[in-house]
Amino acid sequence: MPPDAIGAEAHFRALETLYAAAPINGLFRSTLEIVEEGFARIRFDIDEQVFHAAGAAHGTIYFKMLDDAAFYACNSLVSDRFLLTTAFNLLFTRPLRAGPVIAEGRWASGRRRVLVADARLIDSEGEEAARGTGTFMRSHIPLATLPGYRTVG
Repeated sequence: MPPDAIGAEAHFRALETLYAAAPINGLFRSTLEIVEEGFARIRFDIDEQVFHAAGAAHGTIYFKMLDDAAFYACNSLVSDRFLLTTAFNLLFTRPLRAGPVIAEGRWASGRRRVLVADARLIDSEGEEAARGTGTFMRSHIPLATLPGYRTVG
């Protein structure tokens, strides 16, 4: 069920608190912002802790941030259930070095059973470092039962 106009902002803020509460984000410090329905932005910094042996970010960080941005872009359209990633395709276009990075996810299609979103990573120079497309399906997990998903009002 898509969020209604009045409840959309509360749903977006609850998704942001859910993201912040996820234990994985203690390892990959980042901040989620649901900008509008179908559009999510994650801000994070690359540092040497996520570098591979050749001195650039390991693909793990690319996947995690692209998947999260695409996922939350889609889950912004679904206010009752947690979505699950069913597939994700990733294209690396340039190495990420130390500095700030933005992941942007945009819903592309689907609203009933399967949702699709595109995502991209933008490095500190404003260049695209990677892009991906994910598919997400509704789970049987109600958002309201998840620790961290808190609506106000």
